[in-house]
Amino acid sequence: MRVAAIQMVSTESLAQNMVTAASLLQKARDTGAQLLLLPEYWPQMGLQETDKLTIAEPLGHGVIQGFLSGTARRLGAWIIGGTLPLISSEENKVLNTSLVYNPQGEAVAHYDKIHLFGFSKGSESYEESRTIVAGDEVATFETDLGKVGLSICYDLRFPELFRHMGVCTLIVVPAAFTHTTGQAHWEILLRARAIENQCYVLAAAQGGLHTNGRRTWGHSMLIDPWGKIVDVLSDGEGVVSGELDMALLQGIRENLPALKHRKLV
Repeated sequence: MRVAAIQMVSTESLAQNMVTAASLLQKARDTGAQLLLLPEYWPQMGLQETDKLTIAEPLGHGVIQGFLSGTARRLGAWIIGGTLPLISSEENKVLNTSLVYNPQGEAVAHYDKIHLFGFSKGSESYEESRTIVAGDEVATFETDLGKVGLSICYDLRFPELFRHMGVCTLIVVPAAFTHTTGQAHWEILLRARAIENQCYVLAAAQGGLHTNGRRTWGHSMLIDPWGKIVDVLSDGEGVVSGELDMALLQGIRENLPALKHRKLV
């Protein structure tokens, strides 16, 4: 199976971002990719933290979900919708959710981001818990090539989450890493998750200077189970892609059966 990650520099305009996403998803599908991953916050990088409340949808309905479902069906591919805001049970807060659609356009899985980002250094400050409700359930789904684990951005710093997924063929990481933290830790953490879980990791990032002034790190990439970067895009809009080599994966697990050697689970 060939997989692809979409890198975007999303704006505050949902309509504009949907046009961009549609074009990049088509470009990814044209490479032969059968599983397509969008980045975190792809529908909107708002001018204010509360802007996401204006486009939040109930699970199962809405313009954004209709777009994802219809595009998956039209392209005949798996689409993991990065993240979008879903209405939560708490007033003035949303869930930051990844939705998975099969090639028939059916919603088959969803994951609500568990770990909410908080960072403060000088004039740079983020606190997702102000507008987002944390999820509490690990999520995976099955494909012909095996299990796919769902994570989002800041989750990358918590290896116990990935252990709870069980043995996966692929782990996906839609993200909007800041330039500061991304430059320091993004690649290291992604490669560590691939090596310790002996699986492929596909990361789709926001990558550039946004209209709200935020600068994201980019470097969307596909990493193999040995920790090798298969493909990467440093910044700007575009697509990274590659084949999941099951013989390579199985060979690594047979030669170095670390997953079988675990004592603490």
